[in-house]
Amino acid sequence: MANNSSSSTKIIGAVAAGICMLLAACRPMARVTTAVSAGTADFSSYLAIGNSLTAGTSDNSLTRTGQLNSYPQRLFEQFAKVAGRGAAQGQFIQPLLSGDDGYPGPKSVLAMGYANCDPQDSFLEAVGYPGFTANPADAVFTGTSPQLNNIAVPGIRVADYAVTDYSDASFTGGSFSRRFYHDITTTPLDELQYRVANMHPTFITMWLGFNDVYGYAFGGGQRNGNGTAVPLSGNFYNLADVTPFGVFDTLYDRALRTVLGSGAGGALLNIPDVADIPFFTTIPANGLLISRQSEADSLTALYGAAYKFHTGSNYFMVQAHDSTTRQAMPGELLLMTIPRDSMSCAGWGSYKPIPARFVLTNDELLNIRNAVTTYNAFIQQEAQRHNLAYVDMYKFMATLYSGIVYNGVKYNTEYITGGAISLDGLHPTQRGYALIANNIIAAINAHYGATLPAVDANKYMGISFP
Repeated sequence: MANNSSSSTKIIGAVAAGICMLLAACRPMARVTTAVSAGTADFSSYLAIGNSLTAGTSDNSLTRTGQLNSYPQRLFEQFAKVAGRGAAQGQFIQPLLSGDDGYPGPKSVLAMGYANCDPQDSFLEAVGYPGFTANPADAVFTGTSPQLNNIAVPGIRVADYAVTDYSDASFTGGSFSRRFYHDITTTPLDELQYRVANMHPTFITMWLGFNDVYGYAFGGGQRNGNGTAVPLSGNFYNLADVTPFGVFDTLYDRALRTVLGSGAGGALLNIPDVADIPFFTTIPANGLLISRQSEADSLTALYGAAYKFHTGSNYFMVQAHDSTTRQAMPGELLLMTIPRDSMSCAGWGSYKPIPARFVLTNDELLNIRNAVTTYNAFIQQEAQRHNLAYVDMYKFMATLYSGIVYNGVKYNTEYITGGAISLDGLHPTQRGYALIANNIIAAINAHYGATLPAVDANKYMGISFP
């Protein structure tokens, strides 16, 4: 499979030519390099804390290659380049899987597909890895060292850090945490304390909070989104509720103080905006394309004079949170998980409304953005309180959405073609994780006076095409 192509940029050496003319001879110039320094940071023992975005999930699943190309892995490699004091020591140990088919389900790959109602309507689509069979060996991490440098658990929320028996299979992160937790009957906070006691981290990165609000978004905003949810039982909250703000603040602070008890430095990452993630932007709300006036007239007759349809682009018909049927409004978002056959063949979005579980209405988006703003303000406050680097992933994803150029290669968040986001529309590609590592490195350099070099993102894989 070929990696997505890159364009080269011609550099005209006008300045160099001018120097040659002045000196009458052009001699090779020595490249000026800067020694890689840790500044005031100490990277000798690095611990990464987070969820699927920290574990290295890509293409809708976790794989061994994904783990080996996670942003913590890229960071460790740069930390190890430090000359002298503060350099990363030893190996970067992760609870590695055995292979690349995907865990716990198949990874996604690109393949040619078609809508069942029209075999001529072919398109590239993400499908589960052909012939996938779950590998029982992946269910348990066989490493013997109590030291793990990456203890990210896909699906984990800040709210889950107080949940006893979190590794029970009924929890989203259970299958992942059960692989390597030293005691599966305890809480994630207990596990964190155990890992800290065994490795004494000198530097940490912590990217938590995404699932505390995006669980609500992935559920189409059908549950409690205003931060006032109550537990289902014990300390466990419904996965589709926004974590109450007081619960988030308390547990985030407890987790952070647990890892900083030995005087570690580190970097805290915040949460991006929903409108910068292709999972929610790939299907536009006004993506109903009508080619014939007769079809437009038929829809107008079906729904009445309140809704006008015309040839060209129209807003889809959707079901709102209160079960009413209406046209989508500007700014509203549709989830990428809407079944394509249902839209192409069953009239979803035109003759039938798209179900509410696939729609984020403006009031639901307000809940999401209020939560993201509140969480991010607290994360920034924690960074300032503990003198840690603050990594603005909210700003980074907004910039990536608009498009960036790295060493002549263009990246954005366009689904499939953008190069930075994988086939699940949510998790980065290998290149995307390298770009995230560079954003973290920039924040570390600025805060600690370090001179860590950037990762060469272009040498890693993007989307693989059939």
